Amino acid sequence: MVHDALARLAEERVGHRFKGLPPDAADLTVGELAAQRRNLFTGGFTTPVLALSAERLEHNLAALETFAERHGLAFAPHGKTSMAPQLFHRQIERGAWGITLAVPHQVRVAREFGVERVFLANELVDAAALRWIAAEQDANPAFRFVCYVDSVRGVELMDAALAGASRPVDVVVELAAGEGARTGVRTEAECAAVADAVSAARTLRLAGVAGYEGEVPQADPARVRAWLRRLVALAVDFDKAGRFAGLDEIVVSAGGSAWFDAVADVFAEVPELSAPVLKLLRSGAYVSHDDGHYERLTPFNRVPEEGGLEPAFRLWTQVVSRPSAEQAFTNAGKRDAAYDLDLPVARVVRRDGTERPATGIEVTGLSDQHAWLRTSSEADVEVGDWVGLGLSHPCTSFDKWALIPVAEADGTVVDYIRTFF
Repeated sequence: MVHDALARLAEERVGHRFKGLPPDAADLTVGELAAQRRNLFTGGFTTPVLALSAERLEHNLAALETFAERHGLAFAPHGKTSMAPQLFHRQIERGAWGITLAVPHQVRVAREFGVERVFLANELVDAAALRWIAAEQDANPAFRFVCYVDSVRGVELMDAALAGASRPVDVVVELAAGEGARTGVRTEAECAAVADAVSAARTLRLAGVAGYEGEVPQADPARVRAWLRRLVALAVDFDKAGRFAGLDEIVVSAGGSAWFDAVADVFAEVPELSAPVLKLLRSGAYVSHDDGHYERLTPFNRVPEEGGLEPAFRLWTQVVSRPSAEQAFTNAGKRDAAYDLDLPVARVVRRDGTERPATGIEVTGLSDQHAWLRTSSEADVEVGDWVGLGLSHPCTSFDKWALIPVAEADGTVVDYIRTFF
């Protein structure tokens, strides 16, 4: 089933639907185009075009696999980053327990492509979605689904929607990262009340505790570790109270892309409980990394001996106007580039097959379809040049491109990644 679903992606026609692909490939399938191994720079691709580095993508996949193994962590990378089933399966092949997701549509995509284990990092109270989850569980004994609960009201809504389901839905109580943070139960006493509500529900089973340390107010290593120890203590208290009786494993989960070193350190302190503990890390942005936000925040900056990540995205855009010595414009803008956290960064310039650093070039703004470049006296750039931009924030880079070429260092395109947003 999985192979068939992924194979069908290769049968899509290129047509006009996918940005940046060669116009003369319109009648080809994606698989036929991939087999041609065209060069990104000489094979007819049009600008703007977003590409993933084949080598850097593989490096990043290996880096988190190694980190999780070294620290005894299970890994459910957050799939909302890429929403790319091909990458989901590459992550699973590299040892991932399953895939984390955020909303029902994303779970449907994952299930369509055969993902057997899903961790939904949200309380799910949509009755139609819950009925679909129940039907998936009933029809597929191998399907494992876990989601947050963070309110008694949510538990009641879930129980009502799931009436008649033959298998209970596993839930974990979400501990909020602090007062004024995002979702989650604010106090341990309230966590106990939510857990009591789960115990009273006919259709739910309490499987553990979870949360997201990235929302800790004024996050620093000490505050993040303190909150993670609260999460572990909550699991211990629940276990002592017998709330996990009958479980084959107890889920304790946290871990975005900014603090997975702290998660590894604190989860190493989890004591022996009444059942084996599934220490579930959920970092997602690592798969492509970036040239801005996560470049600054990656835990590997703090623990370089543990490894490192490499920015795998490059947005290739072309200079279409050079109105003055201080200004140039390329043909990629907000429709093409992430800009919610940082503006793109000019990395390289290509002219006549030669690539050089983008010295003296700064992106100062984006219009819908233009990047504004400030050019100093050092800048060597003219109309027609290709400018390679580094992007910040993987989640809002993937979602602008439905089909993304994967190119080797010499420009050979070896694959195409399909996204579903």
